[in-house]
Amino acid sequence: MIVAISIGAVDVPVGDVWGIVLRHVTGARTGSADPALDQIVWNFRTPRVVLADLVGAGLAVSGAVLQTVVSNPLADPIVLGFSYGATLGAVLVITLGGGVALAGLGVSAAAFLGAVAAGALVFALGRRHGRMAPTRLVLAGVAVGYVFLSATSFVQLQATPTELRTVMFWMLGSVAGAQWNQLPTVVAVVLAMTTLLSLFGRRLNTLLAGDESATALGVDVNRLRAVLLVLSALLTGTVIAVAGSIGFVGLMIPHLVRLTTGADHRRLLPLTALLGALYLVLVDLLSRTLDRPDELPLGILTALLGAPFFLWLLRRDKSLD
Repeated sequence: MIVAISIGAVDVPVGDVWGIVLRHVTGARTGSADPALDQIVWNFRTPRVVLADLVGAGLAVSGAVLQTVVSNPLADPIVLGFSYGATLGAVLVITLGGGVALAGLGVSAAAFLGAVAAGALVFALGRRHGRMAPTRLVLAGVAVGYVFLSATSFVQLQATPTELRTVMFWMLGSVAGAQWNQLPTVVAVVLAMTTLLSLFGRRLNTLLAGDESATALGVDVNRLRAVLLVLSALLTGTVIAVAGSIGFVGLMIPHLVRLTTGADHRRLLPLTALLGALYLVLVDLLSRTLDRPDELPLGILTALLGAPFFLWLLRRDKSLD
């Protein structure tokens, strides 16, 4: 993270970055006294890198949980429609609300509500006779996602060129506008949800053995799936609301961790959070250095890196034969 903060349109020595960060955190008189460098490091880059860290962790943990909940290795927040719900909420505010507010909602709040609404629909459609079937959840997520996506496309047709540029950048994901006042809520939600979901580690492990085995071990499978789905929707909605729709993180990172540490969720979820955080910090660093001084949306790079991994996984995983 410190290295990522130091690199940009204006490179700042790592020692100065440490000094500026320590001065703001501890009040110690360390680091460069240059107000321009202080502004760059503390007000622009540090909140951006911290937000990328949190978003990467949140998306990765959500993906790991959803893959187990729906018993599908391809599940992630996009497949289950959460991302498309958030996108529709944000686009409505950007286009109909002039990018400021619509019915008192800002872009982030509308995106969060959109993700939660999508999760509620998937939850409702995935239930039948009081049971929640994994296959039905995936199919419901795909259907709900396409409905939200078509609605988003219709709203885009009404947008002005300026609004459309904002919409496209938001849909592809970015942490460029990160501010300190955004972070407390995101920190609280990501830490709380990651900790809470990690506490479900043993029960998540029982789902790997199948519903009958989990029920025999005394686990209420339907209730467990419902709780995990709600928690994942809240986590996903929070991070997408501040960073936009970013694909492949929730799909790729959990698989990478499983390949190295196994499927025990007591280890899987904390390590997935750490690797997801590291991954998105590095992707954000690439997004602002590959074409300086212009920036690339995060979604472009995560797709370029994630799609080849996905194809490699398909060839490697014999269980899919």
